[in-house]
Amino acid sequence: MGDYRASSDQETASAVLASSPNAVVALDRDQTVLVWNLAAERLFGWTAEEVLGRRVPIVPGELTAEHNAVLERVRTGGQVSLRTKRVRSDGTVLDLRVDISALRQGSSVAGYVCVHHLAEADEAAGQRMARRARLVRRLTDVVGDINAELELPAVLDRISASLTELTGADAGGFVLIEGDLLRLVSTYQLPDSIRGTVTDLHTSLVGKLLRTGKTVMLESQGLDELVWAELSGLHTIALGLAAVGGRPYGALYALFARRKPGHVELELLELLAGHAGIAVGNAMAYQDAVRQRAHERAIFDASADGIAVLDGAGRVLRWNPAAAEITAMPADSVIGGHPPFPVPDPGEKLTFQLDTGRWLDVVSARIEETGELVVDFRDVSTAKALEEAKDLFLATTSHELRTPITIVRGFASTLAARWDKLSDDERRSAVHTIAERSRSLAQLMDHLLLGARAGAEEPAVRVETFDLAERISAATLGLPVLSDRHRVEVRVPDGLPPVRGDALATDIVLGQLLENAFKYSPEGGLIGVQAWAEDGTVIVVVDDEGVGIAAHDRERIFERFVQADSGDRRRFGGVGLGLYIVRSLARAQGGEVSAHPRPGGGTRMKLVMGRAPTIGSDTPMR
Repeated sequence: MGDYRASSDQETASAVLASSPNAVVALDRDQTVLVWNLAAERLFGWTAEEVLGRRVPIVPGELTAEHNAVLERVRTGGQVSLRTKRVRSDGTVLDLRVDISALRQGSSVAGYVCVHHLAEADEAAGQRMARRARLVRRLTDVVGDINAELELPAVLDRISASLTELTGADAGGFVLIEGDLLRLVSTYQLPDSIRGTVTDLHTSLVGKLLRTGKTVMLESQGLDELVWAELSGLHTIALGLAAVGGRPYGALYALFARRKPGHVELELLELLAGHAGIAVGNAMAYQDAVRQRAHERAIFDASADGIAVLDGAGRVLRWNPAAAEITAMPADSVIGGHPPFPVPDPGEKLTFQLDTGRWLDVVSARIEETGELVVDFRDVSTAKALEEAKDLFLATTSHELRTPITIVRGFASTLAARWDKLSDDERRSAVHTIAERSRSLAQLMDHLLLGARAGAEEPAVRVETFDLAERISAATLGLPVLSDRHRVEVRVPDGLPPVRGDALATDIVLGQLLENAFKYSPEGGLIGVQAWAEDGTVIVVVDDEGVGIAAHDRERIFERFVQADSGDRRRFGGVGLGLYIVRSLARAQGGEVSAHPRPGGGTRMKLVMGRAPTIGSDTPMR
């Protein structure tokens, strides 16, 4: 089995090298070619048969000293990336980017690995990023221009014109959703005669987009039958949904006859459509306020949104019933003073949390004739809670399921690869650990499903009394056989007091901390686990002799999607959710997790849990 696996690994490595788009050249310490992949053949012109076992003169003579200096630097540690020149077999000089690293066999440097790619690719990527940055800056300017307008016709025309400017479309238009109908209210680079065209919402492209649940889409079929066919040569329509407060308000149409839209154009269309919905909503609210002043009292009082009218100094003049209900502040306590939230500039939206915990979306519009400000706000607490619950569910599912799965996979792989080398006790220990982690995985799935159904803001845990020493033993059981480079020492005193918390959540926390200790000490060394009682708590520390954590990163690593920016930790990959979940689970059961430097180098992760009282009862928490 070992020979088969080695052969399979060698075949995979050869396939990877052959498939690489970059030229990969491996040299021994005398700069004799050991590896020359297909991309190297294409880039430099020599075949592998011509160069293997030889020194190939791809380095120009005037750059030999530079090349040797770089190899020496790589040999003594580190990786070098530089822009330089190399020579093809036909004498052509190439402008390249070269990434050079050491070829290691065990602890010694056996040679060098050089990865070459044309500098033109870097320049093209830079140009794409610069173009994207320019478009984003222009989008900001356009949004400012649109939001500065309050007259609806001007807003609509500015949106349609901006659409073509940003996306490169040949023409554009904006439609409003009016019940079950669509009305074309603005066009750009299209005949004015099609303005006002009305069509059925359900059979339109907007209806199709709404049914997909997405906010943008491309369509290139059946365009000849649409009113947009007035644009000669039309071949693609990009469609973006405009919404206000989550309610579809209208849609932007970008029409292409000469070029094909890509993902950047779709992204800009989506962003502009979102801002357009707010701008159109504000403009129409302003227009209605001026036109319907005579009967605004009925609308004002019946609105489900909170509405306030402010004078020029920002003091409340009017405060409708919905405003009183949303803020729990009656009109007589607010009128004459300032509203209990900051007020955004006209055309902008502000999301704000009241002292009561409610979240509000706040927009405003100025009445030029009176100098007053109309402020509209609504309770979006449910939407915020659902969004946060969704984020937590996805994060937990994608990353914390990985912890028990990784352990099961590791032990299973160890059994498969080293069965004959393990003792009966070691095999029994590995199988026991697989069973334990499988049970934990099933329980974790139950908790995740319960949390998803409940829309919980934090992981669902059950606080009860359990034996922490037993959980530490289960978490570390069999770990020494997972790595030949690490020593695992566990020091848990007899009679360690029981703790209050969730045994399953603690399994996850301990598993993640141990996984990180192995991960961030790739050169091996001691993995130490200790536990002791202290001042009404029980403390567990996991030590490693790895790369460590910079002082300014010791709190940041517990934030979502954050990894340490300095040191060697960035090279280990990951998106930075593991420790965020660890701290969330620890705090959910009344504990805490923190990071510290280990005396002598490396990292110490510290878990603090509450010591169980003599008499207690099980209590569910969220």
